[in-house]
Amino acid sequence: MEEAGLRAIANPRRREILRLVWDRERSSGDIASHFDVSWPAISQNLKVLEEVGFVRSRRCRQTRLYRADRVRLGPLKSVLLKMWEIDLDRLAELAEAEVREKKGKK
Repeated sequence: MEEAGLRAIANPRRREILRLVWDRERSSGDIASHFDVSWPAISQNLKVLEEVGFVRSRRCRQTRLYRADRVRLGPLKSVLLKMWEIDLDRLAELAEAEVREKKGKK
C-alpha cells in the first residue's frame, strides 16, 4: 500500500466519510451534514480520498456524488476494519465513562 493511501485513512474524519459512502452514493452536501466542520473542510477531505483513489465521484446536474471504490480499498479492508473497531471501542469507553459519572452524581 502506498504511503499516501495510508495517510489518507489515518485521519478519523476521512474514515468516517468512507463509512458514509461505503454502501451508497452520497452528495457532498449530505456527507458534510454529518460533521460539525465547514463544508470546505469536508470538500478537502473528499479531494484527498479521491486523489488516492478511495472514492469516486460523478456529476449529476449541479451535484457531485461520491461512493467508495471498494475494489481499490480491498487490500485495506483489514486495516480499515481494525481502525473502525478501535473507533467503536473508544466510543464505548466514553459512553461507559459517562454512565459511571452520571451514576456517581446521583
